[in-house]
Amino acid sequence: MERADKKIFGTLFFSLFATVTGVGIVVPLLPVYAHDLGASGLYIGLIFGAFSISRTFFLPYFGRSSDRNGRKPYIVIGLLCYALLSIAFAFSQSVESLIFIRFIQGIASAMTMPVIQAYVGDITPVDREGFTMGLFNLSVFAGLSIGPLIGGTLKDQIGLEASFFCMGGLAFIGFLLSLFLLPPAGKEPFRLEKRTPVAWNRLLKDRSIAGLFMFRFSYTVCIGVIWGFLPVLADVRFSLSSSSIGVLVMLGVLVSGVMQTPMGYLADRLNKRIMAAFGGVIIILAILLFILARGFWGLFAANITFGIGGGISMVPVMALAVQKGNRAGAMGSVMALMTMGHSLGMMTGALAAGLIMDISDITAAFALGGLIMGLGIFGFYHFTRPQPELSSSGSSP
Repeated sequence: MERADKKIFGTLFFSLFATVTGVGIVVPLLPVYAHDLGASGLYIGLIFGAFSISRTFFLPYFGRSSDRNGRKPYIVIGLLCYALLSIAFAFSQSVESLIFIRFIQGIASAMTMPVIQAYVGDITPVDREGFTMGLFNLSVFAGLSIGPLIGGTLKDQIGLEASFFCMGGLAFIGFLLSLFLLPPAGKEPFRLEKRTPVAWNRLLKDRSIAGLFMFRFSYTVCIGVIWGFLPVLADVRFSLSSSSIGVLVMLGVLVSGVMQTPMGYLADRLNKRIMAAFGGVIIILAILLFILARGFWGLFAANITFGIGGGISMVPVMALAVQKGNRAGAMGSVMALMTMGHSLGMMTGALAAGLIMDISDITAAFALGGLIMGLGIFGFYHFTRPQPELSSSGSSP
């Protein structure tokens, strides 16, 4: 990686780390906050689902547009929106307003996460996809692991409003870093190549992309269940404090984060399909442990196991996505599809789990996640079998 690319990588890393830390501070507290406002399981699901619905709808547009027009404008505007929305969270007094704010936040997310990942993919050296993406993913996992712990502590010591303002301040730092340190859109590395990206219809018909999408979707269904209903399970059934809930949510993300770089090193040397499938099986085991948990330490073990499974599986999945994006000349579009899988998974997990919680029992929501993960592993392994690669030559945008 050249010196200019290292500067871009560092800027994106710390910008995303600051923003994700802020999000991690607040998101685990939202279910309990909404529950205190009288929200049912379905409404808690809608708070998370609204974010995913709007993000899913806008992802194809922003991903494709960044392939044509450059990455920086979308990154900068999206991060600024994150900062401004934090103020709206602080003054929200109803479940309906929380749902609306999360809907708008989903649009901001569609402008940032896939475009940032595409930018990193643009500057990733060949045969270093696993290590580079694993190293970059530390920004996400570190932020999400530190955030819940800070958020729980702030809520217990000062109040929920302090958590929202902290989120806004960190997002603003990310905005400033990207605004002043990233090169202008016309001078971005991928723009110099002037490649014509593969058409959408060809991307959507590609079997490997379908398999990667299935795995990402299934994994984030489980995340949607855990992030949406672990805080409620811990609060209602085991009467745990906000700080303890923050520790639990932090654990899975922290373990995954610690594993990113070594798993990236292994992913460049081992069979990525087998490695991802093995991690998926561990995720299913973690879901079973959530169902069997009888207190803090049971939830503790389940979160660690879930973190291990995610750490093993997601690096090879994203490395395969980077390879596909480079070969197709459509990194932004491929990363948008991967993020769509993430958004749809979060939405499906949160909404379906909320319905099941209202009809049956909260542990049944976790069982649903395990079932979908099993189906996702099968689909991923089947569709990612070797096939002719996409080429950007001769295709229309």
